[in-house]
Amino acid sequence: MKIISMIILVLLIGMSVYSQNEEKKGRKLPSINLRTAGGDPFNTADISNDGKPIILSFWALWCKPCIKELNTIADEYIDWQEETGVKLIAVSIDDARSSSNVKSFADGNDWDYEILLDVNGDFKRAMNVNMIPHTFILDGDGNIVWQHTSFSEGGELQLIENVRKVIAGQQIDEH
Repeated sequence: MKIISMIILVLLIGMSVYSQNEEKKGRKLPSINLRTAGGDPFNTADISNDGKPIILSFWALWCKPCIKELNTIADEYIDWQEETGVKLIAVSIDDARSSSNVKSFADGNDWDYEILLDVNGDFKRAMNVNMIPHTFILDGDGNIVWQHTSFSEGGELQLIENVRKVIAGQQIDEH
């Protein structure tokens, strides 16, 4: 009886781990209505990049590590686009009072990113973003394949390396 119970337990654990991995691997973006930095309506289900990877970065004007990360990526972004075709979408979680400053701030920093405004935090909540910066990589089919919180020097190197792995069809390490 103990052997049968043990086999059932192992099978249940295995199915649970497999299910979690499959769910995480194939997770798509939720459909949330936002605005572009220019004020136009935009639905997150429309995020695409012609079959190429997408970097989705949640940030705010008050978040120094977020700004450092986006400025660091900006220095390399044109090269990244030429090499991989990746597109970065920066999702501001600033509230309605400060979101009017986002476009001028991004322009002043020469960020060549698409900027979306999540003033009510709906997209942030749907993506389970609790701490920023929070960065996601989507594969060419729009599946979330990697995510990371915080930023440290050299973090952009790991980010582009993961984008390269996505393009090559390789598995991305979780750490």
